[in-house]
Amino acid sequence: MKSYSLDLREKIVAAHIQKNISIRKVANIFSVSKSLVQKLVKQQKIDGDLQPKKRGKPQFSHLTNADIDLRELVEANSDATLIELCELFADKTGNWVGRSAMCSALQKLGLNRKKKQRGVPKQEQKEF
Repeated sequence: MKSYSLDLREKIVAAHIQKNISIRKVANIFSVSKSLVQKLVKQQKIDGDLQPKKRGKPQFSHLTNADIDLRELVEANSDATLIELCELFADKTGNWVGRSAMCSALQKLGLNRKKKQRGVPKQEQKEF
């Protein structure tokens, strides 16, 4: 579900604080829940703004500021798999990261991890 617009949030808080309307009445007027009105009033008092907050849990990764280290690892070990890169990164920095985190970090940096096929070329296969 999308977050409520900043304009609506401001109107809700203004109705409660400036016009001294109860939280329940404000909730009925704007067709929102009572808990939303409480949350917005609290957010206005504590933070001073009504901007919607980011959803979900904050994600932390050891790869966020490790662009230079990753580029050096990939350059030095161009044929390494994702698991091998994770191990090399752990050896270098002391921080273990998962395969999926390594994959998304490499994609953000634009580093291609596509391997060459080690099979017989198609032209030679046709001859047999």
